Amino acid sequence: MTSVETRPPDPAPVAERLLGTAGTPAAPSLVEEAVRASGGRLAELAAYCLDRLRERESRRPVPNEPWDAPEADDPLDALTPSERLAFVLHEDFAVPYDTIAPLVARTPPATRQLVARARRRVEGTEELPAPDPERQRKVVAEFLAAGRANDVDALLALLDPDAVLRADAEAVRAGAAPAHGAPAVAHRVAGRVREARTALVNGAAGLLWTTPEGAPKAVLRFTVLDGRITAVDALADESHLSRLTLVPLEGAP
Repeated sequence: MTSVETRPPDPAPVAERLLGTAGTPAAPSLVEEAVRASGGRLAELAAYCLDRLRERESRRPVPNEPWDAPEADDPLDALTPSERLAFVLHEDFAVPYDTIAPLVARTPPATRQLVARARRRVEGTEELPAPDPERQRKVVAEFLAAGRANDVDALLALLDPDAVLRADAEAVRAGAAPAHGAPAVAHRVAGRVREARTALVNGAAGLLWTTPEGAPKAVLRFTVLDGRITAVDALADESHLSRLTLVPLEGAP
């Protein structure tokens, strides 16, 4: 039996759907640029749109708590870039999971789960798993060790493919530039946490920098889901630090 070849979708509607926001289609100039930059090929179009979506995600304001759901007028705006890409391609354009999988750096079964999770989020039926403090503390300790060792591969193994690094204004001034996507976050962090120490940040494992007098100077706060880091919030504004309960972990690195 011969297999049926799936025809790739028209790139312009795909780009318009992916890059639009709050129910508004993307600007024609942005769609034209996406099609031009990709040459109309699906893999290149997906990569271009993921880059644009990740840039948009890294500019989101730092939430009050890592578990806060992002506010969104359009349900698609609440999805991670990879969730949005996979969901739109499969649900709106009937692209098979096997075709989507390499575009989001996942296996076909994992891509199926990604689309299912996105569907639940769009429908408002998603339930986040309960935080696992022991697992989170282990992941943060491994993150610190890998960051101190400048081990990008080890950092990548700890980060979700769609991991985001957000930073408040003071953290940005100190050099913590926002980033989105595991490679970008890993390269941003590698070698730059040598002076940090583990601490409890509002009861969850995080990293803390202090002044010579012991006052809090900066914090990295982590969201860990299913054993992977999905978000890192760099906080250095006094208005943010003053609202946190910070407890250095005695004897911890």
